[in-house]
Amino acid sequence: MNEPFDAVDVIRAKRDGHELSNEQIDWVIQAYTRGIVAEEQMSALAMAIFLNGMDDREISRWTKAMIASGKRMDFKSLGKPTADKHSTGGVGDKITLPLAPLVAVFGVSVPQLSGRGLGHTGGTLDKLESIPGWKANLDEEKIMQMLGSGSGAVICAAGAELAPADKKLYALRDITGTVDCIPLIASSIMSKKIAEGTSSLVLDVKVGSGAFMKDRKMAAELARKMVTLGKDANVNTVALLTDMNTPLGLTVGNALEVRESIEVLAGGGPRDVVELTVALAREMLAGVGKTDVDVEAALKDGRAMDVWNQMIEEQGGDPHTTLPTAPARHTLVAQEDGYLTRLDALKVGVASWRLGAGRARKEDRVSPVAGIELHAKPGERIIAGAPLLTLHAEDESKFDRALESLQGAVEIESTKPELAQSVILERID
Repeated sequence: MNEPFDAVDVIRAKRDGHELSNEQIDWVIQAYTRGIVAEEQMSALAMAIFLNGMDDREISRWTKAMIASGKRMDFKSLGKPTADKHSTGGVGDKITLPLAPLVAVFGVSVPQLSGRGLGHTGGTLDKLESIPGWKANLDEEKIMQMLGSGSGAVICAAGAELAPADKKLYALRDITGTVDCIPLIASSIMSKKIAEGTSSLVLDVKVGSGAFMKDRKMAAELARKMVTLGKDANVNTVALLTDMNTPLGLTVGNALEVRESIEVLAGGGPRDVVELTVALAREMLAGVGKTDVDVEAALKDGRAMDVWNQMIEEQGGDPHTTLPTAPARHTLVAQEDGYLTRLDALKVGVASWRLGAGRARKEDRVSPVAGIELHAKPGERIIAGAPLLTLHAEDESKFDRALESLQGAVEIESTKPELAQSVILERID
């Protein structure tokens, strides 16, 4: 078969700062998926895009080509609206767990196709797998049953047939230093989300030390690109920029975060987790035209918990089981009186990863019990000798490297800091 383009010519075009044509983009994605464009060639093209960027037309076409590399899901037969949420990843970000059942309370299907953790950011599927028996991999028939006549919410792994070009390209970007590139990030996220077939999407774009995007201006640019891509694909899309300088909630780690999520579903839980869960639920519901709803009431009166219990059971788990706990624990205490002014999310995330809660490579095993429990958040008064952090691990050998990661993570000052009142920084639509 004669190919209409040559990979080297496409690479040279972008290397020299030219725009790629729609036909070039369609071909290079399709040919890469087929194995015609070699890994070394796509590596060179990814680096050229990293250095020279893409305009909005190129990003849009690249995203469409990624979607076209596989199949698209279609939920129209359910006869009810669908809404989804995507987070760019953070530390202690367990929001999907209480959010999906909460939105489903109001007659909206929530097809939450999620991923696993890599590095210091946790993965939703890893968290839920700390529930004995719970299964992440479901076939399409099971997903449709759960969204239709079942609980109305599903949190599961995305099938390999959705945007396979993205899966292949993401693995390549991870080993070639081209991950943090806005055109490639935006197209990667949105190709999967659009292929999922949801009618409404809310993006939670994290900003800060523990986030992928450290700079607020860059995060806002990414959010705007993704919102535009969503709307161009007829998906009602909005984004919230949210703070990730401090871990979300009071737990980081798999079973620890499931336990905290259940507290939220029971009407309790940390203020920041509840605030963000409620805000995202309102946005997801508004995206499908449901604005006159009392989201907080559904947390307090048990309706969201009922959906959670059914969802977990439908995926093979026991929602009433006792979650696993760590046999080894180590508590750090305050060395002085004062106010906690800083608790660095990145350092806490790396420490949790080193305890076993995360993975360095996608094939690594994660520990369900590893992680960190936070006993205080910035702004709180601290007394010398009071616990600050408790490290959880399968054995004590994990503590030394985790403690190294926590050097400088905590700052205590004599003056109470002025802190933002909300974890939500900005809304972009």
